[in-house]
Amino acid sequence: MPDTIILRCETKGLRMTGQRRVIAHVLEDNADHPDVEELYARASEIDPNISLATVYRTVKLFEEAGILDKVEFGDGRARYEDAERDHHDHLIDLNTGEVIEFVDPEIEALQEKIAQKLGYELRGHRLELYGVPRKPR
Repeated sequence: MPDTIILRCETKGLRMTGQRRVIAHVLEDNADHPDVEELYARASEIDPNISLATVYRTVKLFEEAGILDKVEFGDGRARYEDAERDHHDHLIDLNTGEVIEFVDPEIEALQEKIAQKLGYELRGHRLELYGVPRKPR
């Protein structure tokens, strides 16, 4: 599979307008989990002619094509990340809304063990932890 959002869109036969390319670049350059309004703010810095409606339509198109994954962390905002990113889980700071990505081999092994114990072959999972920072002692 091609490694950039634009190449994956082109491979899937999506028409890539200039504004869609800007949105794709913004998505590729982010290290966080932006919602549509954040994507719009970042994209409009590059191309002031991009409308919020264009960003909404493009995100929906990319999601339907399997280019983006929609993630929701309980704050009422749909956020997006590249569907081709390496597997990871999320820890959400309830005070700030910060999303911390992590991978833990022990958690991965335990999930496999649980699925196997229940008679299943694990095909995927999504783990979200919610917490607040511990106060220094």
